[in-house]
Amino acid sequence: MHDTPPPTEPRQPEPLAHGLKQRHLTMLGLGGVIGAGLFVGSGAGIAVAGPAIVVSYLIAGTLAMLVMRMLGEMSAAMPASGSFSVHAERALGRWAGFSVGWLYWFLLVVVLAVEATAAATIAHGWVPAVDQWAWVLVFMVVFTVANLTAVRNFGEFEFWFAALKVVAIVLFLVLGLLAIFGLLPDTDPVGLTNLTGQGGFLPSGWAGVVSGVLTVVFAFGGLEVVTIAAAETDDPARAVGRAVRSAVVRILFFYVGSMLVIVTVLPWTAQQAGLSPYVKVLDAIGVPSAGQIMNIVVFVALLSALNANLYGSSRMIFSLAERGEGPRGLLKVSGGSDVEGGVPRRAVLASVAFGFVSVLLNLKWPDSVFLYLLNSVGAVLLFVWGLIAASQLRLRRRIEREAPEALTLRMWFFPWLTWLTLVALVAVLVLMLTDDVARPQVLWSAGATGLVLLVALAREVRDRRRG
Repeated sequence: MHDTPPPTEPRQPEPLAHGLKQRHLTMLGLGGVIGAGLFVGSGAGIAVAGPAIVVSYLIAGTLAMLVMRMLGEMSAAMPASGSFSVHAERALGRWAGFSVGWLYWFLLVVVLAVEATAAATIAHGWVPAVDQWAWVLVFMVVFTVANLTAVRNFGEFEFWFAALKVVAIVLFLVLGLLAIFGLLPDTDPVGLTNLTGQGGFLPSGWAGVVSGVLTVVFAFGGLEVVTIAAAETDDPARAVGRAVRSAVVRILFFYVGSMLVIVTVLPWTAQQAGLSPYVKVLDAIGVPSAGQIMNIVVFVALLSALNANLYGSSRMIFSLAERGEGPRGLLKVSGGSDVEGGVPRRAVLASVAFGFVSVLLNLKWPDSVFLYLLNSVGAVLLFVWGLIAASQLRLRRRIEREAPEALTLRMWFFPWLTWLTLVALVAVLVLMLTDDVARPQVLWSAGATGLVLLVALAREVRDRRRG
């Protein structure tokens, strides 16, 4: 039987290239979670929580920040392309590494279909002569090619995609603040009327805040890719530490700051689920063609997420294969220099193949087959975060005993904040079970998780019999 190695045991050097630079990783951390969930999906959160959506984002963002701090601590001490899957294996056993790795891979390749289809819908609106399926094909081919070549190409794509999203939010914050203080032409100061009117700051009470958390918490998924990518930098431990430190606080600033601007500039009752609150604010302050501007930003955000998910899924399945938890045929990497070679092309093709299947299901049966597939990964992110916290609880003590010098980035107030995070994650899952909309996601995701755990358990039993 394959025994789990101690956390401080030297690992074989990763066969992957080291083509990512610190600027790539930092911008990936900043832009990785700034996507359509923020630009469009935030409208649903405002509709249920009112101005208190700011509190909902603060709670959800803090939860994500704590998880990232734990993940950053482990990744800085033990950089690996499998990130939290490797940490789970070392902390809890092979079953944990196998389960969390395959669940995360499944999550990424299913969500990839949503992003490709949504981007194709926008592109089809601009160029109706090109069918939606053709746009999907173009995007999938372009990003497959980008991920099959040197990893620095992925890094450059993500750097500029993320830079555009960050610039868009900064400009939005500046324009919003100018509108609030009446410094734009032909505008009067808005003041705090919209924060206290229409039912007050808590129009739906604290129940609305909780509903808002359930709506927006999944928008923070994607930060995990930073720690996966860190293994392909020249100094993984230092790179992941800097990226985590710089990303989490700034992301909280972007999310909470932009929500505060939105509910201050316009009454929360003016927002509608499915419509971008950013467009409504830009329209209200007189920005011409606000809808088309945000369409471009959302389009870029979707392509950025598609690219990042394809990258993350290929590295996760490569890491699984490397540890004997996936097909060994996926281990082949491209030849060439340390920067140009080292690309796990078979892992990329395996991930994009399932991505194509997901896209076809989404185009053909969006309200039946694909809906069940999407529901089966709806709550997987929370399961992944829970295993990250559980892994950190076990590994922190072992690293402190065996290699304290490796703890260059530490979780705050350990172990109390780690336990608090675990309790919060369980609370979110329980609250989702009480929500008619979210309940199917929890149940289907629990079923998918149970199936993967059964496979992991069967493998353990088989290995023990052989051993």
